[in-house]
Amino acid sequence: MTIGFTGGRLDRADPLRHDPEGFAAALVDPAARLLVLNDYQPEMAEGRLVWTHIAPDAVPEDHVLLGIEDGTPHFARLTGQPAVGRSFEMIAALHALAAGEAATYAAARSVVDWHARHRFCARCGAETVPFRAGWGRQCPACGTEHFPRVDPVVIMIAEHGGRALLGRQPAFPPGRYSALAGFLEPGESIEEAVARELFEEAGVRVENIRYIASQPWPFPSSLMIACVAEAVDDRLTIDTTELEDAIWVSRDEVRAALAGDTSRFGVPPAYAIAHTLLETWAR
Repeated sequence: MTIGFTGGRLDRADPLRHDPEGFAAALVDPAARLLVLNDYQPEMAEGRLVWTHIAPDAVPEDHVLLGIEDGTPHFARLTGQPAVGRSFEMIAALHALAAGEAATYAAARSVVDWHARHRFCARCGAETVPFRAGWGRQCPACGTEHFPRVDPVVIMIAEHGGRALLGRQPAFPPGRYSALAGFLEPGESIEEAVARELFEEAGVRVENIRYIASQPWPFPSSLMIACVAEAVDDRLTIDTTELEDAIWVSRDEVRAALAGDTSRFGVPPAYAIAHTLLETWAR
């Protein structure tokens, strides 16, 4: 089972994150490579990410070490500007990227965007500076250390009588339906979040929740946790502030949609774990 944004080949090289001198030496290594990002969009060639040489005057504090592959250090440059949405060009690029390449891009996009959004200390308000090879920020005023956050999100299918529950948000392309999803809240388990979100959005009570797979999602930085749950019944009470519509669909209908038949509904793109979840359930 291939899941989008997974399968990265870079060794994240944790020892170098704790070795400022080693990090600085890696940056000036003649073999070092810098990921080419144009406003957070990856430059590509034949399904691979494009890398370039590090500038001679590169400053360590402006870079993050993505990892090492075959002895070569790979970096991304901090931009100072947060990412804004996803363009059509971005979506096309994600379809074309090979699995391991997409994983590297996801890590780079998430951590670079985190730096741009977290320049100031949440404890005292002073401006922070990057440290640990770009995998953290430290406050020079109060000493607080800050690290990239990952927001856990449950994404799930409720099943009943051989059918799966799918929902549609107004922002989706015409005809597309997907698994329901929502952020975990503090003090909540994965199973409790699945049950709460399904009831809040569709009025469905569930039991026997089982985990399927997970996926990093770099828009901006989430961990998608895919699950399937058994619905007690198939009655729906849709929260129209969250969903435009919700439908029960059969396995044959899901298989047809995955094969490209959009007469009933369309499915999420292949790089989204919702697509993987539908494939798994259809099997």
